[in-house]
Amino acid sequence: MCEITITSLRKNVEQIVQNLKTLKEEHANSECSESEDRGEVMANYMLSYRHLEDAKMRLGKVLQAIEGGVSIYDKEEK
Repeated sequence: MCEITITSLRKNVEQIVQNLKTLKEEHANSECSESEDRGEVMANYMLSYRHLEDAKMRLGKVLQAIEGGVSIYDKEEK
C-alpha cells in the first residue's frame, strides 16, 4: 500500500514540474514590469525545479529502501 502512495506522490511531483516548466516558459516570453527582477524570477523558477526533482528522487529512494535498499543499477542481470 505504501509503495502505491509513494508512486502516486512521485507522479504528482512530476505533474507539478511540468506545470512549472510551462509557467517559466510563459513568463520568460512575456513582457516584464519596470519593477520586476527577471533574473531573480528565473533563478527562483530554476531553484523550485531543482527542489521538486530532488523531492521526486528522494521518494524514489524511499521506494528503494522499502524494496531492500538495492538500486536498479546494482541489480544483477538475469
